[in-house]
Amino acid sequence: MKYNLKHFAYIGDAVWELFVRKLVINKTVHQETMHKLSTKYVCATAQAKIMDEISGLLTEEEAEIQKRGRNLKITINKRNNPAVHALATSFEVLIGYWYLTDSKRLDEILKIIENSLDELK
Repeated sequence: MKYNLKHFAYIGDAVWELFVRKLVINKTVHQETMHKLSTKYVCATAQAKIMDEISGLLTEEEAEIQKRGRNLKITINKRNNPAVHALATSFEVLIGYWYLTDSKRLDEILKIIENSLDELK
């Protein structure tokens, strides 16, 4: 099957949430704390920040996918900053792209991200 950017963003959102939840359950058994930690990283602001941090690690092809993902037309809540949301969407696109096409690269990037998430180390 040929995947498009919306497919990558859709699956990338789920993969990112599962990755964060896996880290969180290793930190606490308290439901409220798990939720608080998860929502700190599964939000547009955090994802945009992480995208900024990993952008220098991208190959030329990945940078092109990220750029196209950033320009993806999506519906956002009016309260959200469109630039931040676009960057977060591009992050989800990349996560989904790696998940569906290159699991080794996904593991590599997630390990780098994990090592930079102070609270979840």
